[in-house]
Amino acid sequence: MKAFICTGLIIISSLAAFSQESEFKVYPNGLIYNESTMTILSRIADSLNLKYKKCNDFPEYFSLYQGTGHLVKLMTGDMKEASRDMLNQLPLEDFLKKYPQAIIHKNHTVVWQRYKDYRQTNISLFENIALNNEAISNITVYDTSILYNPANTRWVYVHHKRTNYSNEYIEAFYFPAPLVSKKLPKEYSLSIGYADCMIDTTTAKFKDNLDFGSPSMPTDWQTLNIKEKNKLLEQMRGTKVMGFCSMDNSPRLHAANIALLSAETARWEIFLKAHLDIMNDRFERVSDGNYAWGARKTYIRELEELNIDVNELIFGICFRISNPSSNHYFGAVDRIGRALSESKQRKILEEKILHTIADTTLDEYNRMIFYYLFINYNHYLQDPSEQKENLQKLSLSVRSFPENIRNTIAKN
Repeated sequence: MKAFICTGLIIISSLAAFSQESEFKVYPNGLIYNESTMTILSRIADSLNLKYKKCNDFPEYFSLYQGTGHLVKLMTGDMKEASRDMLNQLPLEDFLKKYPQAIIHKNHTVVWQRYKDYRQTNISLFENIALNNEAISNITVYDTSILYNPANTRWVYVHHKRTNYSNEYIEAFYFPAPLVSKKLPKEYSLSIGYADCMIDTTTAKFKDNLDFGSPSMPTDWQTLNIKEKNKLLEQMRGTKVMGFCSMDNSPRLHAANIALLSAETARWEIFLKAHLDIMNDRFERVSDGNYAWGARKTYIRELEELNIDVNELIFGICFRISNPSSNHYFGAVDRIGRALSESKQRKILEEKILHTIADTTLDEYNRMIFYYLFINYNHYLQDPSEQKENLQKLSLSVRSFPENIRNTIAKN
């Protein structure tokens, strides 16, 4: 049944593509919010800018724990004993002598994060980051039985049991030195602080204990009074919409309806999160094929027409940090790259991104994030000569990366 629905949606969406450029209604001002709504939003943005300028208490932010790690795989041998040796922190040289069949890939940049899964189980997640022209690829090792202590833990591993589909094996990281977290330079902390000030981290877009559904917006919603619009907004915030497939735009329509209602009721703290979700395409779908991505616009222009510093806002949600504020908004770097290619301040943004990539006072992982951001941004530019020139600029910025990262970039 879902396959039938999705097929129908593909046909309908293909036909719609010939009749309109935008997936949402566009008003005479060229935006998806009308002039009166934009006026309301601009006034709120002005007051938030004043609040930010008067704020003297800017928090410090720290990078994710990271460092150099060696990826080790053991496909044969006594797995239980090898696991015990890793747990007892056997030095790498001794381990390789004892298990000469082990496969080792040296000098990866590894990032560590801690979080709770949907069952509220503590997870230690490790990723080895490799750069290429399409994505940040990763191999993950996570273990629910321990919480990694960077001060005294050299090995982290997962012992994969034999299944009907794969043989038994161990996948591990060995760290020659402890992973470390660095304080972000002030200029980047200010960007994060600005994003938190604008987005308002004290409020979530959705309420707790959500119901799943597909609520529709009344055709006469603009005739409702403020009290009625607020009631409708709260109903929308209490419902989560799941997309059936790539061509199902109901989650995006739901976010647009929340953005419209929150804008009309001056609920900025809800509006900006909803609009950023649209820009970042942050929605749950049963499946998501790349053939549908092009139709989903980013709508960065709507933000640029408001009196906010879009550059600082965008930068603030790109950094990956270990001590975020509650409800801090983390942007999707691939979608943001596409949005920036449509920005009116592209040249300023280019210089800012390239500066961030080259900045050796910033941790390597965040520099990699901005490398990936620039690659995505450049991909969506329309002028091939401009793309080529940008790649030359990028090659200069990455010279300050450590050798192992430069070598990875050079292979792509």
